[in-house]
Amino acid sequence: MSVPDDLLYSSDHEWVRVDGQRVRIGITDYAQDALGDVVYVQSPSVGTSVTAGESFSEVESTKSVSDIYAPVSGTVALVNERLDSEPALVNTDPYGEGWLCEIATDGSSFDQLLSPDAYRKLIGS
Repeated sequence: MSVPDDLLYSSDHEWVRVDGQRVRIGITDYAQDALGDVVYVQSPSVGTSVTAGESFSEVESTKSVSDIYAPVSGTVALVNERLDSEPALVNTDPYGEGWLCEIATDGSSFDQLLSPDAYRKLIGS
């Protein structure tokens, strides 16, 4: 399983790429592998307030429907509209084109995130 060193992670298997006051998030390689083939992504609406640890989206695969939990608190600033027509990007490029959304945040919930090494330990790799 790929765990890039330039990201932070949640214990719910979301990744976070910090860019100032905005973060880009998606689900990890581990999560997409466990889900199987993703067939639908319910994106949050731009402007939605999210709270770290609370469900704000869903991903449907051939195996199940899974909640996506906000890894940080803030406001949804941008969603990856490509996922509407190409949900399989979550499987084929989870850390690139398969990102879910961007959240504007004050960074106050970053202390709840895991380092790459801590995430590797969590998933046993």
